[in-house]
Amino acid sequence: MKNIIYIMGKSSSGKDTIFNILKNDLDVTTYVMYTTRPKRNDEVEGKTYNFISQEEMQDYIIGAKKNYLIEERTYNTVYGPWTYATIEDNQFMTEKDMLMLGTLESYAKIKEHFSGAKNIKIIPIYIEVPDGIRLRRALDREDKQESPKYIELCRRFLADSKDFSEENIAKQNIQKRFQNMELSECVKEIEEYIKTQEN
Repeated sequence: MKNIIYIMGKSSSGKDTIFNILKNDLDVTTYVMYTTRPKRNDEVEGKTYNFISQEEMQDYIIGAKKNYLIEERTYNTVYGPWTYATIEDNQFMTEKDMLMLGTLESYAKIKEHFSGAKNIKIIPIYIEVPDGIRLRRALDREDKQESPKYIELCRRFLADSKDFSEENIAKQNIQKRFQNMELSECVKEIEEYIKTQEN
């Protein structure tokens, strides 16, 4: 049995930090998602995301490579459309457990895509932080960028309220939540939970 451990949460909930800790602590491989959005100062091609052009992305959505697309989401940001996608590439060939990072919507599509696979189990890890703390964290991160995108920060922050609504969380049967108020404690709780879910 291969486990796909799926990390998700609203923006600035600390999910990226937790993802990076877990990939070092656990015996897992990681999936690197594809995106058309610009690379941030601290991001690394092929490690943070696979950064591709809008034209390349369209080839997966409606072109010759569309059979490889598992899910995609396009956000109409103040800087134009940014698309994120999960593509069935050779990253999925591993026999090891896989660590993935995404949204509630992408989690739903991954769960649906692998629903018929008897040898794959999806383990959802939903990270939560109070909105006020998330907003301060988001501002701190944006302040460090060469060209801060504050308007986009606000759009994304508001969109999260809809995307991660209680109704949507309930639809995906997310029963366990992890409060990221103290990072080391949150990581410890997640790692202990993963052990109980592994077959």
